[in-house]
Amino acid sequence: MLGPSSPILKRILAINMLALAILVAGLMYLGEYRKSLIASELASLSVHGEMLAAALGESVIADDEEKSEELRPAIASQMVHRLVAATGGRARLFAADGVLIADSRRAAGLSSSVVSIELPPPDGGSASWENFELALDVYETMMRLLPGGGSPPPYWEPEKQKAVHFQEVMLALGGDSQSTVRRAQDGGIVLLSAEPVQRYKQVLGAVLLTHSGEDIEAILRQVRIDILKVFAIALAVTVALSLYLAGTIAQPIRKLAEAAERVRHGHHRQHAIPDVGGRRDEIGELSRALKDMTEALWTRMDAIESFAADVAHEIKNPLTSLRSAVETAARIKDSDQQRKLMDIILDDVQRLDRLISDISDASRLDAELSRAETAPVDLKAMLASLIEANRTAYAHAIDFDVDDNDDLHLDGIDSRLGQVFANLFANAASFNPPDGRIHVHASGDNGTITVSIDDDGPGIPEAKRQTIFERFYTERPESEKFGLHSGLGLSISKQIIEAHEGSISAENRSDDDGKIVGARFTVTLPKG
Repeated sequence: MLGPSSPILKRILAINMLALAILVAGLMYLGEYRKSLIASELASLSVHGEMLAAALGESVIADDEEKSEELRPAIASQMVHRLVAATGGRARLFAADGVLIADSRRAAGLSSSVVSIELPPPDGGSASWENFELALDVYETMMRLLPGGGSPPPYWEPEKQKAVHFQEVMLALGGDSQSTVRRAQDGGIVLLSAEPVQRYKQVLGAVLLTHSGEDIEAILRQVRIDILKVFAIALAVTVALSLYLAGTIAQPIRKLAEAAERVRHGHHRQHAIPDVGGRRDEIGELSRALKDMTEALWTRMDAIESFAADVAHEIKNPLTSLRSAVETAARIKDSDQQRKLMDIILDDVQRLDRLISDISDASRLDAELSRAETAPVDLKAMLASLIEANRTAYAHAIDFDVDDNDDLHLDGIDSRLGQVFANLFANAASFNPPDGRIHVHASGDNGTITVSIDDDGPGIPEAKRQTIFERFYTERPESEKFGLHSGLGLSISKQIIEAHEGSISAENRSDDDGKIVGARFTVTLPKG
């Protein structure tokens, strides 16, 4: 099981949650939405203020003695209370000299000590967001720290209010309407709209409407709460999907790593790589690659073990003969017998020398083929050069048949391919009768190059057609002296050709009567 310390799980969770957190943070900001709500509320407040100011202007009573018009506090106070009741806000009326003459917050006139304050509903709900005062404080602080959430000018109400205490009212007394947002002492916002009270262009006073921004903040708070609810669901889904994704990725990788570790430290083949190759993804490919690599490793170890056993067996034979000859020579006094034993000892030493040289070459071949870089090889030129060099050495006629139009170029290791064909030419020459011929035919077709080497020898025993490519197998002519070959030539040739992604095979050639007239070795290589 994946634990909390899984690096892949941590990365998946971090990436998925970071993207989700950035999205939610952007949605939680809601700056433009807040501005639009405030602007809409200010516009509404301004309209109410204009209506109230117009009504108050129409209620002005003229003073015949002084030939002037002025606001009557008693009538104005009643109008303010009645007209502002529907807005849910607060209205204050200031005279032209800046004196407060009406306040909707006071129950009956300015001299009354009874102040009307709207209280919250008696049952706000125990689970309501408003009950969590600490969370609200943190929330409001965070909102003020957001970009663009700078604090507006403070809102302050003195005990004895006058027009000079409110910049908006002073502008209204000058004949200009003014709407602003200010910061209340509790950290909230207050919306203000001041309108001049006019009678025939004469400013008789100013109306100041104020409204708490709690409704706006409540709307924004509810939207954010809804977003947080969606975020909580999305977060749960994200975590679940991340755990699933990490499980489908990290769990099989960890199993593969543990299995590879067991194979590395184990001493037997019971630790197999888990088979998740049925997955059609990179992990399935990794599983198959590790499985193939493990099988190739065991195959290589088997080959090394078998090679070591074969080497020990092949070296033991001449060593046994050598020891026997040495022990016998020490007891024999006849000089002729001693000379014969010395010849045997010399042959065994030479045989050991050839055997060790071939074994050394075979043991280095695997590593060399894996490290060597391939290069373009002109097989036609290589075969022509080998045939020309070996015409006199083998004392046999060698025919080379190749179409000049055939393309015999491939990517390979030039020296090792030359070793293969030199070995096949030598093998054909050793089995050929004195008057026999060696025929080499090369052709290129359908992306492959085929080279066949024919001889006129006795052919290959049918039961030995595949055995001849095994290590240390020797099937030499009776006239040939024993011990001249190690039996590794064809095995090395097969290994080189397979390293070039080709194949080598052997078969007998027959005449029309079915009589074996020689052997044929065929090498097939892919074109470069």
